[in-house]
Amino acid sequence: MSLVPLHETHLSLGAKMGPFGGWDMPIEYTAGTVAEHTAVRTAVGIFDVSHMGKVRILGNGAYAFANSVFTNDLDRIKPGQAQYSMLCNDAGGVIDDLIVYLVSDEEVRFIPNAGNASTVVAHLEKIAPAGIVIENNHLKQGIIAVQG
Repeated sequence: MSLVPLHETHLSLGAKMGPFGGWDMPIEYTAGTVAEHTAVRTAVGIFDVSHMGKVRILGNGAYAFANSVFTNDLDRIKPGQAQYSMLCNDAGGVIDDLIVYLVSDEEVRFIPNAGNASTVVAHLEKIAPAGIVIENNHLKQGIIAVQG
């Protein structure tokens, strides 16, 4: 079972841990889920979503490649912005839904779902043109989501 980068911090803060998609994730803290829910609805909460995939598309033409394989038009966002999108197979079936972050023409980052990260990376590696690198950082980086 994989551990999120903040695993020890979660334990020291009293988190109840549990398995989720092959990861030992914080499920609940001492205040309980109702208090956590209320905090997010009335103020703000942070969530460790490090189990989600973390992938970069790098190289000359990374943006053009990403715009050709994801369903939404990346021309609608600017560097530093993100967009919900999907990756489909050749038959039009959805491989995964994901969040795409435009960094520059040479770098696009995206967050696939935890269970599909390897499938997404394998598909992109198979269809990427020469000079485009698909970098899988799933086990190397964490993600904190801020909601509320």
